[in-house]
Amino acid sequence: MTKTAFAMNCAAARLSRLAGLSLVALALAGCAVGPDYAASGQLLPASWGNAPKTAKPLDARRLSQWWKTLGDARLNQIVDRAVAGNLDVASAKARIREARATRRQAIGALFPTVDGQGSATRSRSSAATSASGSNITSNLFQAGFDSSFELDLFGGNARGVEAATYGADAADEDLRATLLTLIGDVATNYIEARGAQARASLARRTAASQRETEKLTRNKFTAGSASALDVERAAAQAATTEAAIPTLEAAYAQSLHQLGILTGEAPTALAGILGRGGPIPSARSTPPAGIPADVLVNRPDVRRAERQLAQATAKIGQAEAALYPRVSLTGNISATALKTGDLAKNSAIGWSFGPSLSVPIFNGGELRAAVEVAEAQRDQSDAALRLAVLTALQDVENSLVNLAKERQRAGKLSAAANSFREAARLSRSLYQSGAASFLDVLDAERSLYSAEDTLLQSRVATTSNFVALNKALGGGWDKPVEVELPRVIDVNTGPHLRAAY
Repeated sequence: MTKTAFAMNCAAARLSRLAGLSLVALALAGCAVGPDYAASGQLLPASWGNAPKTAKPLDARRLSQWWKTLGDARLNQIVDRAVAGNLDVASAKARIREARATRRQAIGALFPTVDGQGSATRSRSSAATSASGSNITSNLFQAGFDSSFELDLFGGNARGVEAATYGADAADEDLRATLLTLIGDVATNYIEARGAQARASLARRTAASQRETEKLTRNKFTAGSASALDVERAAAQAATTEAAIPTLEAAYAQSLHQLGILTGEAPTALAGILGRGGPIPSARSTPPAGIPADVLVNRPDVRRAERQLAQATAKIGQAEAALYPRVSLTGNISATALKTGDLAKNSAIGWSFGPSLSVPIFNGGELRAAVEVAEAQRDQSDAALRLAVLTALQDVENSLVNLAKERQRAGKLSAAANSFREAARLSRSLYQSGAASFLDVLDAERSLYSAEDTLLQSRVATTSNFVALNKALGGGWDKPVEVELPRVIDVNTGPHLRAAY
């Protein structure tokens, strides 16, 4: 290290020690303005209205990776791909990095700033202005440090750090909420895709059976035991059933395309996985509902709203601090010499150090209005939190009753389908023997198809309600998620020649 650098470093160290002592003193005796955040109480019911009465809180771990209870390996595979590639998740990760960087920026305001500068000037004076009557060429070298440190007497900067910390917490909860929504959407679209496949398959089987009935009717018409009207009715019913197939295939394609987008891939990227067909996932049990107060802990959207309220509260203090005087410590060390070797000499070094005071006297009410803005934003965040809690309660209650009632409905539909299946078999047998009319056959087959199709829709609705209940309770992804690695990796970011456009 050169003498110059050593001397400048020593001087900078002295300033840094002075600023550090000031920072410690402030930490020991500093104050803050504005309200201190305290979680507001929420009046919640003691138990759910549509679940068994229990006072036992729910352990969130019992809801983790709930989709695996459906026992569908392909669904599990798609969920993993969605978590890794979904673009909403990528945006949520970027918001976490932004919030963390913002917090580091806020922390930086608590520490001194030090800037270094240096200059070298070569000048020449003319003979006309020179005392010696000849041209004179000289050099002038300057180097130094400027340092400043704002004493956070009223906690404005500390409130900024507090707000940024709450903001980072809210960003973390935003990622969890995004994952919860994503997994629910993946499961719902997968169930709907399987439902559309099952309904299309049922329509094809039913249409094939109805074509057999049409063929039988034509044979009876040829034999003179059936009318042309019966033949046309049989053909019309088969064609009506066949007409439902394109609509169901389109519904399957839409679910398939949505799943592709949810995984961050092309709309048809999952055609190979879903195209082979598969059963509609079925939920055999009901997830534990716990107590209403659990939503405050388990729902990431509620936790996010609470952190945003805390952030808005801290910003009131940040705005309030601007109403009070500001005290800063500034210092300067500089060295000026005609030769670089002389910069380290004591006679070439000068310094200054002292406080400065800034007092807001008149600003047209701008600073007070800023406080009122922050207070209004806090009230908005408070209302948003209360609405988030009420919405969470509504989601759980709706999902509990929907799942229970849809299961009851599915049981009745299953019994009805069995009865219509037997009625169709009997009517067809009696028609072949001439003991029943063709209208009896048409009505039985039409009723059977409608009952079986409605039963498939109920199975889809039952499992979808199971998904909705797990989402409402806050169940979701519990594995670590890498957030620090940017999706876009910049290269050649140092000094370089800019390409012409």
